[in-house]
Amino acid sequence: MATEYDIQMGEQFGPLEVVEAGRLADGCPVKWWNRTLCRVNDSLVRIGVFEGEFHWHKHDREDEYFQVMEGKLLVDLEGRTVELGPRQGVMVPKGVLHRTRAKERTVVLMVEAATIVPTGDGAGASSRTASPARRGARGGRPGRGKGTRAAAPAARGRARRGGARGA
Repeated sequence: MATEYDIQMGEQFGPLEVVEAGRLADGCPVKWWNRTLCRVNDSLVRIGVFEGEFHWHKHDREDEYFQVMEGKLLVDLEGRTVELGPRQGVMVPKGVLHRTRAKERTVVLMVEAATIVPTGDGAGASSRTASPARRGARGGRPGRGKGTRAAAPAARGRARRGGARGA
């Protein structure tokens, strides 16, 4: 059975707010989940709780960094696997086919360009896509509810503050 992904791109914390990454991870209710903590210039800082396998994919224009906070993360590349424990990280360069997997609950910090589509670019990407959580009319924090598992293609620009462009 394929792993279900619960991915939301809306920023959870704004400038000068204390980032409660541990609280978010501790409260994670599902096996494959990630949230955007905040935006730093043109990059997103994200936290993920992984158990199971992500699909093989690549990002044509963006590098991706994974830092393990708890557990053990396997990053499969063509021809080899990188095993990461707590306090270890790896940068996957743009264009490199990869997948992440965790045999047990693993908490990972990620840094990636705000333009990234978490499920990958092009034909190799899964039909499961990230859900753009939106800030409410009063500027409240997005992504407090359960994520959606949309089947529509992911749109560029979803990670911009305030949710999807033009919506």
